Amino acid sequence: MEWQQLEYFRVVAKTEHFRKAAELLSISQPALSRSITKLEEELGVSLFDRTGRSVQLNKFGRIFLHRVENGLNEIALGVQEINQLKDPYTGTLSLAFLPNLGTSILPEIIGHFNKEYPHVEIQLYQNKILDSVDQLLKREVDLCLISRVGDNPAITWHPLFEEELFLYVPATHRFANRTSVALHEIAGDPFIAFKKELGMREIINHFCEKAGISPVIRFEGEDVPTMAGLVSAGLGVTIIPPFHGISSDKIKQIQIIEPDCYRGIGLAWLNGGTLSPSADLFRNYVIELFDNKKVSIL
Repeated sequence: MEWQQLEYFRVVAKTEHFRKAAELLSISQPALSRSITKLEEELGVSLFDRTGRSVQLNKFGRIFLHRVENGLNEIALGVQEINQLKDPYTGTLSLAFLPNLGTSILPEIIGHFNKEYPHVEIQLYQNKILDSVDQLLKREVDLCLISRVGDNPAITWHPLFEEELFLYVPATHRFANRTSVALHEIAGDPFIAFKKELGMREIINHFCEKAGISPVIRFEGEDVPTMAGLVSAGLGVTIIPPFHGISSDKIKQIQIIEPDCYRGIGLAWLNGGTLSPSADLFRNYVIELFDNKKVSIL
């Protein structure tokens, strides 16, 4: 079994078509078919159900693909690490981040880092929090700039700063013209909450307990734009970080003055693994940047 066979298998599995896979791999279709057949013979099972030129993974193929992807990702990481060790200041790192951070703190972080290390390439992935964590667990990214996601023994989360959370209400809401509210004032309002598995749910529940209220949850979501959209449709109120993707004609942002409502934002990485030199450089730089309060948000 050769590395090249595994890469061929992965591409065929993704395209489910030998001709398309052969074009992507720049090899002939007969050569690709022979490689897959040889792989199946070595494993002693068929990996695909074939229908003409189209193929579909069977149960053996699905199990094998999961392992192959992990293995090939590890190999790619190893090659990347070796190349970066030759010169850690010209390598590549990957970072997943929450959408609202892309228009606030992230550009400033990248700007500071790029000024010091202009030859390090940063691959950015804007994602919902659960998708960001999933990317991290699959080793598709090196780091995540996210809020706390609850206890996960596979992940280390290092706090960087506190982000203020606001009450968002429909433009027709009785508080739409207010600039601030106490949280207890929304008792009884239909509430749009984060899903239970998200750290934000626990944070907001804590704020509600301090205010002496139990939110009347009507909808649950996992990302800020969706929850803000539900508010703009008049389906309830919510507590989220600053969001500017919907016209103020449809949704209103109101400061919560009692209790103070903030969430922690930090860097997350996998436990038990070795970060690439460039990713390690970025992690340490960002932590020091916030420790020394060199960003405007502080």
